[in-house]
Amino acid sequence: MSKIAAEKVREFRAEAKFQRTSPQKAKLVLDTIKGMRVEQALNTIHFSTKRIAPVVEKVLRSAIQNANYLSQEQGLDVDVDNLYVRTAVANEGPRMKRIRPAPMGRAFRYQRRIAHIIVTVAEKKQPASAAAATPAAPAVKAKGKPAAKKTAAKKIPAKKAPAKKAAKKTAAKAAK
Repeated sequence: MSKIAAEKVREFRAEAKFQRTSPQKAKLVLDTIKGMRVEQALNTIHFSTKRIAPVVEKVLRSAIQNANYLSQEQGLDVDVDNLYVRTAVANEGPRMKRIRPAPMGRAFRYQRRIAHIIVTVAEKKQPASAAAATPAAPAVKAKGKPAAKKTAAKKIPAKKAPAKKAAKKTAAKAAK
């Protein structure tokens, strides 16, 4: 066994099952918040114009409350301000089969899709070295030269487009 034990990241999840929208439409909203911090994800969803956005916001808030509740109940040290959206998926639920009247006494079948929305949040761990380190002092100038000149990249000259007039003249001569 190694001396360094991998610290398990605690996840908190919430689900909204049997939502009357297609999983494809729900994924449009969920893909915008994946990997975001919780506060930023809530703002993004709040200003979304999609019809499913309030449901996704409710699921995300539920996942945050689950994290808060479990941290208090189990004595875990979870910082709610440090949570981020780890996964956000919309799975397909059972389809409802419906019939639409068609011309000449016929009937067309169609399916209403249902989505199961699952959001998982986790705490973003700070690296031990970064948390303990203090902000670094600014770079010291050596021999009166500014530090910015050492790291400045060279300017690359812009490429010029080929002259169109010369191409037209050569094409005209070749045609004669």
